[in-house]
Amino acid sequence: MAKSIQSLERAAAMLRLLAGGERRLGLSDIASSLELAKGTAHGILRTLQAEGFVEQDPASGRYQLGAELLRLGTGYLDVHELRARALVWTDDLARSSGESVHVGVAHQHGVLIVHHVFRPDDSRQVLEVGAMQPLHSTALGKVLAAYDPVAHTEALEAEREAFTSRTVTDPAEFEAVLDLTRARGWAADVEETWEGVAAVAAPIHDRRRMPVGAVAITGGVERVCEGRELRSELVAAVRECARSVSRDLGAGRF
Repeated sequence: MAKSIQSLERAAAMLRLLAGGERRLGLSDIASSLELAKGTAHGILRTLQAEGFVEQDPASGRYQLGAELLRLGTGYLDVHELRARALVWTDDLARSSGESVHVGVAHQHGVLIVHHVFRPDDSRQVLEVGAMQPLHSTALGKVLAAYDPVAHTEALEAEREAFTSRTVTDPAEFEAVLDLTRARGWAADVEETWEGVAAVAAPIHDRRRMPVGAVAITGGVERVCEGRELRSELVAAVRECARSVSRDLGAGRF
């Protein structure tokens, strides 16, 4: 039998301990509960914190589970149940809008496309499932960065490439975009990632009201926009699709 790795066993025990109660735990509590020296416990906590698996309250210094661990816990949901729940609603959205529909999740500092419904016409199209999109410029990415704290941090820390003259790269301006996204419940990308292409996206939540993905309509600017503004009926349709998928995931009506 292969030998176990002691540091991993201790880290796993630490995560189970933090998951076992509702209150935050201090270093002394964690060390004594696991019969570890404070220095050893602190080193493991610092590593888990750096990876986003543990968070430290700045006021009390106590520790709790981090957002990255929550994301890992919903990984199966993101790529399996999310896609299954979205099938009918995204098919309806593509049919009613006449445009392509994508469902994406936050993954490795970007947006992973987990479902793609083709535009319902006879044009040649390429399946984009498995493709990665940037967080800072796409409608899907902005929604995830606005509602998912880990994606938010990743988008701010990443080098925000200017794909077109309209891409927002300044940190303060980008934060203002995310504030607007949260205020109105949807995000726009009008030629910020690709010239001639516009998109609108809305967040998908699970039963805990956690953001687990986003859905978007993507198409030519001349079809998706009126002037430089997204067509209001498409915005409404995307938001309703996101709500429907969220309700199927147990989020309730909102």
